[in-house]
Amino acid sequence: MSTQPAPSTFHEDGSPDRLAIDTIRTLSMDAVAKAHSGHIGTPMGMAPVGHTLWSQFLRTDPDRPDWPNRDRFVLSVGHASMLLYSLIHLAGIKEIDRDGKPSGQPAVSLDDIKNFRQLSSKTPGHPEYRHTSGVETTTGPLGQGCGNSVGMAIAERWLAARYNRDGFTLFDHDVYCLGGDGCMMEGVASEAASLAGHLKLSNLCWIYDSNHVSIEGGTDLAFDEDVGKRFEAYGWNVVHVDDANDTAAVARAIEIFKATDDRPTFIVVRSVIGWGSSIAGTAKAHGEAMTADDIRGTKERYGWPADAQFLVPDGVAERFNKAIADRGRPLREEWEATLQRYKTAQPELGKELDALLSDTLPEGWDADVPTFPADEKGMASRDAGGKVLNAIAANVPWLIGGSADLAPSTKTLIDNGGSFQAGSYDARNLHFGVREHGMGAIANGMALSHLRPYTATFLVFSDYMRPPVRLAAVMELGVAFVFTHDSIGVGEDGPTHQPIEHIASLRAIPGLDTIRPCDANETAWAWRAALKKGDAPTALIFSRQALPTLDREKYASAEGLLKGAYVLASADDPEVILIGTGSEVSLVVQAYERLTAQGVRARVVSMPSWYLFERQDQAYKDSVLIPGVEARVAVEMGGEIGWDRYVGSKGRTVTMSTFGASAPLAKLQDKFGFTVDNVVKIANELVGK
Repeated sequence: MSTQPAPSTFHEDGSPDRLAIDTIRTLSMDAVAKAHSGHIGTPMGMAPVGHTLWSQFLRTDPDRPDWPNRDRFVLSVGHASMLLYSLIHLAGIKEIDRDGKPSGQPAVSLDDIKNFRQLSSKTPGHPEYRHTSGVETTTGPLGQGCGNSVGMAIAERWLAARYNRDGFTLFDHDVYCLGGDGCMMEGVASEAASLAGHLKLSNLCWIYDSNHVSIEGGTDLAFDEDVGKRFEAYGWNVVHVDDANDTAAVARAIEIFKATDDRPTFIVVRSVIGWGSSIAGTAKAHGEAMTADDIRGTKERYGWPADAQFLVPDGVAERFNKAIADRGRPLREEWEATLQRYKTAQPELGKELDALLSDTLPEGWDADVPTFPADEKGMASRDAGGKVLNAIAANVPWLIGGSADLAPSTKTLIDNGGSFQAGSYDARNLHFGVREHGMGAIANGMALSHLRPYTATFLVFSDYMRPPVRLAAVMELGVAFVFTHDSIGVGEDGPTHQPIEHIASLRAIPGLDTIRPCDANETAWAWRAALKKGDAPTALIFSRQALPTLDREKYASAEGLLKGAYVLASADDPEVILIGTGSEVSLVVQAYERLTAQGVRARVVSMPSWYLFERQDQAYKDSVLIPGVEARVAVEMGGEIGWDRYVGSKGRTVTMSTFGASAPLAKLQDKFGFTVDNVVKIANELVGK
């Protein structure tokens, strides 16, 4: 565990910097005490580091915290949110409203700090992107911010490679991330760090708060490796600071980062959690509230008025704001002037940048998306997805991404896009390696930097990356998560690779559009739907096996996908409704045709997206799923959960209730009832025939 220094070192030394540092500490103590909730230890221990970074190095303009070339500061230890809120408040960061315009109001006022962790406050328990200006990403699940920061660094490198020209430097910002022992334990941070080292992202600096304390006690209960050595093995430049209170040493470490141009930098800072308090260096400082007496005693040790609450001494905020603004504002103004000259010298690239930075798509972005002719043999939706991706990528240069070492299988390589590597940062195909969790977190960081990223892996491996998928939904990021090999259609690979519960699990995430198209043309509209939404992520669920391409002169247009569900064909007065998604739609279409031939009045519905369907008005939903028709059959080679919403209490499902098996697809379809005969039999039973 960390140990405290001699008591004589606690007391204010009278310097403006120390006064500001203790203001951060005491604001954090007071906010947590008032909320009766929160984490105080890290803000107290790392206040000197935060103050030094922001006051001496961070390039940002408090008046325009959305300036595209600002340095990014990511607080991966999101539970230490009061450190970030205090910095934002003292820096005088101004609010950017939901329309992207400055409101003139402070991003975090003193009243907001007093309202820490309260309903509708701008200071929630963990930092939330879009909720509080100055917060670059939503953090809390440890390690996620580390992954996001790698994505931000990748984005800067790509933007610089594509848009910088001689005499026009538009992108040269740095990315800083503050992580703790928990972040270093989480696999997602390790995955991201490994890739960052491989890519030699010298614009990336992680600051590791090494306080050796976790919730259960000292980190030596479970974590005693030399983290610095691990990062050296990753290819990072590792710098050590023995005392977080040694601001000169902190500054020297950051200067080393600034001078390093061939690898990312990892600064290991030894700190004392809860510095200056009676519980310093103990697990209690991690998440337990300090008593009123301890707060008073700590303030006295700082030389602070013991009974003062939420005190910001005269001049502290003004000096802090001036230090940041005097550095950042001229840089921002110079950047804006450069951008205007750039648009004259490079009109086409300037037009691209306008669209990119406004998070819109260029005119005609989907003009080259193919239309696929009817074909009974058809193609796998993963193959169609690859063709559509490339048609769109030709018109949207900032659509970039990659897979977890599965691009030949997921069909997500951009033709002639090159491989994003050190020395070729202008390329568009990222190779994430077998790092699904890191891949998702990195993609979120790219989206936070105005790129339109996509990722790809097998659907069964969505389990490995669920946390960043969820956070993409929380942050309303337009990331496209491609998941192929979507069902027991994987066949001989067996239960370990056959997703069952995964589609239902993705559909359960609020704000995530999970789309499972039934053929090549629905796949084209699925990609359109995914990219039209710049403020919501999409899970694109594609098949490995070939799917018939429906005859759209006989059946309804695939554009119906944009409404989530639509009628493919129907009798005038249907008595039974067949519903399918993905590869099962062709099966229910065949069942519909047989029932029709038998004289059963049937309707067949393709339902690729519950998310989109639920956003339609009730009249439309009732026009597709007629309320009076209770005989309904839903068919999906996945779990049953959720389908009762659409089939009702009197309907039936043909779904999976067990894991699959290793066998050819046709044998699996027979075994689990995914046959035309079975669907027709169930439909006839429901209508009493």
